Amino acid sequence: MNQRAHPHSTEMTAPPPHLYGRWRHDPFLTMGTVMAKMWWPFWRPLAPLHPTPADDGVTTLQLVDREVVAADENVVALTLAAPDGDILARWHPGAHLDLLLPSGRMREYSLCGDPADRHIYRIAVRRIPDGGGGSIEVHDGLHVGDPISIKGPRNAFPLAIPGHGSHARSIRFIAAGIGITPILPMLAAADRFGLDWSMIYTGRTIESIPFQDELTRYGDRITIRTDAEHGLPSMDELLGPVDPETGRAPGGLAVYCCGPVPMLERLRRHLADRPDIELHYERFSPPPVLDGRPFTVTLASTGQEVPVAADETALAAIRKVLPSVPYSCQQGFCGTCKVRMLSGAPDHRDNILTEPERTQGMFLTCVSRANGDRLTLDL
Repeated sequence: MNQRAHPHSTEMTAPPPHLYGRWRHDPFLTMGTVMAKMWWPFWRPLAPLHPTPADDGVTTLQLVDREVVAADENVVALTLAAPDGDILARWHPGAHLDLLLPSGRMREYSLCGDPADRHIYRIAVRRIPDGGGGSIEVHDGLHVGDPISIKGPRNAFPLAIPGHGSHARSIRFIAAGIGITPILPMLAAADRFGLDWSMIYTGRTIESIPFQDELTRYGDRITIRTDAEHGLPSMDELLGPVDPETGRAPGGLAVYCCGPVPMLERLRRHLADRPDIELHYERFSPPPVLDGRPFTVTLASTGQEVPVAADETALAAIRKVLPSVPYSCQQGFCGTCKVRMLSGAPDHRDNILTEPERTQGMFLTCVSRANGDRLTLDL
């Protein structure tokens, strides 16, 4: 039913006039709106409503799987994922994570999963009873469901594909024990690209060698040998098939090696006169101190004097009296052990410190030494 308007009603068809009949809008409100629009672009960067927190590079993931991957039960593989199932930062073979453990320790572990799987990271850790405590904390203190903070991924051991960043025609992979971790993704990449490659995988005993099941798919391209059965490998065994004309490792070869320092040093010396062979390697242990001189470190907080032997790092000496001092890679890469030097002259033996850091008196206890008899550190 249609309804007719009341004869005395008035329909609102326009905004009411100003109280005094001059303005249809509040002049003060209008002026404030105009000024806000003019000044906001300049004011906003100076006074944000919600300051953006500084990015410290730390990501918190969750431990979603844990698997023992060596028969001696001393190597455990951990799989990490984002709690919300989101994709993770991209990485390439040879990359590693910085694991920030609940104790405050930071340790570096190579990624050994599939770079194409953007939802998980996988690392593997060997228990080292007489180490710095990081591996024991991982084995005994981390459980499925626990949150884990990381930094990275970062890559100091990249794989250069022959024809794309490398002049080599073939690749030889050499892994010893837990040194298999950065090599695993490299094998998958070499296989996927159809490269000419082979590998030797060594260990103390067959029980100590992790990921053997995963390597069976590569067949006889991989040779597994143990020190217990065959003794220490020779350089010829490590480098694989030789050139029939010269009896030496063929030229145009790229070698990727990860393992203990003595093996790496022997290999480096062996290939010193072979510029036609590329050598790429990563250490899991600190390098030996070469041409070192003894000196004394004074800890500023206590005045304690710590002697450093000629073949010893400052870090190793300091840890004897200050076990909680932070460190990670022990090779001058990560910067965890960086500390300010208060007096003395440094002998920097690293590539990680920038010129401003050196000017500010920073010192890497794992590789830097004193250029003299003593120095004082802010410890």
